[in-house]
This record gives sequence, structure tokens and C-alpha cells, in this order.
Amino acid sequence: MIRIEIDEPTLARTRIAISPLAEVVCSLYLLQRNPEGSVPWPYGDWARRAREILRTEPATAPVRLYLELPSVSPDFLCPIPLTSTPTLAEQLDQLRETPAAIVEEQLPRYPAGDFRYFLTNRVEAFARLADGIEAYWELAIAPHWPAMRAALDEEVLLRARALAANGPDALLSQLHERIRWERPVLTLIKPLEQSFEAVNQRLLLVPLIFSRGALMCSCDHPDIVMVTYQARGAALLASSAPPVAEDRLSILVGRGRAAVLRALQTPATTTGLAAALGLAPSTISEHLTGLQAAGVVHRRRAGRRVLYGLEPAGTALVTLLGDDSAATEFVS
Repeated sequence: MIRIEIDEPTLARTRIAISPLAEVVCSLYLLQRNPEGSVPWPYGDWARRAREILRTEPATAPVRLYLELPSVSPDFLCPIPLTSTPTLAEQLDQLRETPAAIVEEQLPRYPAGDFRYFLTNRVEAFARLADGIEAYWELAIAPHWPAMRAALDEEVLLRARALAANGPDALLSQLHERIRWERPVLTLIKPLEQSFEAVNQRLLLVPLIFSRGALMCSCDHPDIVMVTYQARGAALLASSAPPVAEDRLSILVGRGRAAVLRALQTPATTTGLAAALGLAPSTISEHLTGLQAAGVVHRRRAGRRVLYGLEPAGTALVTLLGDDSAATEFVS
């Protein structure tokens, strides 16, 4: 478990951001954690292509560092985003310009790995790493980035809306199935034992398409604690239909509508649901029309978007008949 004790000023400064660089790093962690041929849906086809890219493209060689990292490594290898919507180019410039003082400060905390060359050959080491990340990004992630960015934008919108409407306690308590919020402690359920205190800092939440439940925590920054979590929308990486589980809810309303009902435990747009479930927007619209007519789903406008959510009857259906373990395959 990673336990972060968060004081009131830090909690009040909770913010949400995206991080293309963290997506790169987490995608490599996904390959590291899952041997070839065992990567789960919806990442399997993407993983096969990514491994081939790493095998055959010499320019990507520097990113192999992330495939060999110990379970705990310095934050300077994946710095915290400086804005809420940075580009990869901006984050790579940030990586290239990592000050020697930051490397010197963080190195003593990580005796398990040999990272001193980032200090002894700092400019060259960070430049080489950034160039390797850029090459890997262009081949493995950039083709998917427009759809990924759209899904992440919706994730940020929904979480920011929940934060503004209900406060940070409600947001953190519903963030992820492996994140527990029991004031004042935020617990990330991981095979590590670490404890931190966040005092008069800022809590930055970063949703990731490539997380697959691999929660990351960055606590080296003096002013910011960053926690990543799984965003909805990973299904956009799949080239095949998702696995479908049969349960009482599916038998009653059909598999497609059951999947939509489960997904709407967090309000979403038609586009967001399509990305989360790996279904065509037209199919999602058809399901939503039927569910709305049945009185189990509602639609509400939020700025330029139309959000769908569960009516009490829809919540009751999912609670009484749905199988949460089946839902995990669609939204994780």
C-alpha cells in the first residue's frame, strides 16, 4: 500500500491534468508487467505493435530504460506536468532541461537503481532519453493520440465538474477501485509499502489511458503530489470487440445496454461511452434512446456537451442485477 496523508490546504488545492509523457511511461510499464502474449484486452494488439517497434527501430532504444526500472524510481524520469494540458514537446523540453540540483536531490532516495549518469552526463543523458521518447511516441502512440486526447478531455471535464459540484472528498472516494479515501489518508492499493505526508502542497490527479490499474505516485516535488489513475477510453486502442460477460442484467436488457448502464455509473457523453466501451457512437445512441425511454437514464446539458447518467431506477438495476467484475473489462 502507498499511503498519503493529506492536510486540508493540499486537499483544497486538488487539480486535474493530462500528461502525454506519463502516458508514454505507463505504456512501457504495461509492456514490462505483462509478458509477450499475455497483455489483456484492449491493449493486446497495440502491445504487439509496440514491441515490434521497440525491437526494430533503433531510435527508440533509450526508452528501454523504463522497461528495466526498479519498482520505485526517481520522479525526474517522468516529471510532473507544469500545466493542465501540456503537449509532449513541452514535456520533453522540461525533461531535457532537468536541473542538476533536482537530480542531486532525488538520487539519494533511490539506492536500488544506478541513475548517476543522469548527473555525471546530465545534458547528454536527458537529451538522449527525450529523443528516444519522441521516436517511440511518433510510432507507437501518436496514431492513437487524437482519440486518446478526446477521451482524456472528457475525463477531465467530468472529474472537474464533480470536484466543483461535490468537493474533493467525493471526487477522491470515486476515483478508482484501487484508490481508497479515508480522510485524511489516500491509499493506493499496490504491492509496495510506503507512506508520505502532503503538507501545504497541491494534489494533482492525472488520468491515463495506459494505466491498466498501475497507479503511479510522485512525491519528490516540493509543491505537488501527483497521483495517476485509469481513465475510461482504453477500448479505443482495441482492434477487436471486447469480451462480453453474461449476467442477469445482460439477460434482462441485452449485453450492449447492460454495458452502457454499468458505464453510466459515472456520467458520460455519447462519444465518451463509445470510447469506453469500444462501440460505434451510433450504437451507443441507439442504446441510450431505448434506456431513456425506459426511464433508467437521463440526459443533461453541461456547457456544449450532453451528459447521460443513471436515474434511480437505472442505479437499482445495476446494483441488484449487474456484475461489477464484468464491468471492469469495459472501463479499466
